[in-house]
Amino acid sequence: MEIKKNIANAQQGDQIAFTFLLDFYWNEVYGFMLKRTENEIDAEDICIETFAKAFDKIATYNPDFQFNTWLIAIAKNVHIDLLRKRKTSVFVNLSADETYKTYNLADPTPSVEDRIITEQNLSKLLHFIKQLKPHYQEVIQLRYFQELSYQEIADYTHEPLNNVKIKLLRAKKLLAEMISDKRRV
Repeated sequence: MEIKKNIANAQQGDQIAFTFLLDFYWNEVYGFMLKRTENEIDAEDICIETFAKAFDKIATYNPDFQFNTWLIAIAKNVHIDLLRKRKTSVFVNLSADETYKTYNLADPTPSVEDRIITEQNLSKLLHFIKQLKPHYQEVIQLRYFQELSYQEIADYTHEPLNNVKIKLLRAKKLLAEMISDKRRV
């Protein structure tokens, strides 16, 4: 009964209900993906993306089916997308001599122009970050500028680890949308 109530509340945009559902189903989805991928990092990334997609599309959830079944179906699709992306990558085996020649084709030192472009891009990114809500700014700052782990951020903010992961995911998604919208103008 509590699950159905939280699903209904999440469909109305209740963040606490989202957090409850994430905490309640995280281990089940993560365990399922860990068995499929046999890779903790991939399983975690897939779970994060799964919950983000589920929460974005929660209005489309059909209560005739179990919520965990719906989440697992999303996770399977995210996993398939990941495998497709990896399949399109091309790898070439090079001998040690060929590798040396490949890496020494160009000077790896950034030019003055490269540094200016990097500084401009960083300035634009910081501008977008400042437009986020303070709690999203904080997790971005802690993760990418102070380089804290998810667990360190959770300890610092006194929030559950899964909340930190979702908050960071949402912040990155909002940033991507802001950057994308700016490029269209």
